Amino acid sequence: MKTILFSLPGNQELTELLAEKMKAEIGECTIRKFPDGESYTRILSDVKDKCVVMVCTLHEPDEKLLPLYFLSHTAKSLGAMCTCLVAPYLAYMRQDKVFDEGEGVTSSFFGKLISGFADSITTIDPHLHRIHMLGEVYNIPNRVIHAADEISKYIKKNIHNPVLIGPDSESEQWVSDVAKKAGVPFTVLQKVRHGDRDVEVSVPDVDKYKEATPVLVDDIISTARTMIETTEHLKSTGMKPAICIGIHAVFSGNAYQDLWDAYVEDIITCNTIPHQSNKIDLSDVIAKEVKELMHHI
Repeated sequence: MKTILFSLPGNQELTELLAEKMKAEIGECTIRKFPDGESYTRILSDVKDKCVVMVCTLHEPDEKLLPLYFLSHTAKSLGAMCTCLVAPYLAYMRQDKVFDEGEGVTSSFFGKLISGFADSITTIDPHLHRIHMLGEVYNIPNRVIHAADEISKYIKKNIHNPVLIGPDSESEQWVSDVAKKAGVPFTVLQKVRHGDRDVEVSVPDVDKYKEATPVLVDDIISTARTMIETTEHLKSTGMKPAICIGIHAVFSGNAYQDLWDAYVEDIITCNTIPHQSNKIDLSDVIAKEVKELMHHI
């Protein structure tokens, strides 16, 4: 079965990388708005009997959802065999339970919505907190790719004498996994509570890491508050400026500039959300997983 990739606006660079690695063509389509604000979608390439791969990271998803929905249904109406969604960043994963009376579990609603028009979904490190598997909210074939391997390779190749720093005990499992794969040491900030408002934060074995390059790793950099606070603690102990690595470059508001204004040497993210900090390319692993997933549809 032939594969054809369509890039939703803003996803052209990743689509080109995937097309090259999947040896697939890139389809042509027009996605725009009518003067009254409604979405217009037109497919200009032949999709009959082909598998259509729609590349659309779902950062700020509300504007992207209808064009995606129309593209999928239009492709099917033109004879496409299947429509597969590649959404490197997957939105609406945090509201996975009712926190306050009157709320809906929007992660479940969003999952039903996408499962209603796509035949499969591939994503990278979604925020699985109380949801343990993507299949709990998406009833279509799915692949969850983990960026830890590629982040580890990047650290190994590009950072001299690194030590990975976890901001708290919650991050330990994730940070230790990346550190193990990179073959480098890690430590987690310790909080010692002296009273209700008096909390001392320290770096265990700080003298051992005085000459090391601190590397902060997180899945999503949104407000960047945790990273900024962590860099302040590193500065107070006399450690070197940190290199901050995130998978998803959400960077809400002024977060990117705020982080640069902190005690940092560099800010690096994966190319799941297009951003100037993207330095870790995940297209190899995405292409491989999408091709494998197609055999199960």
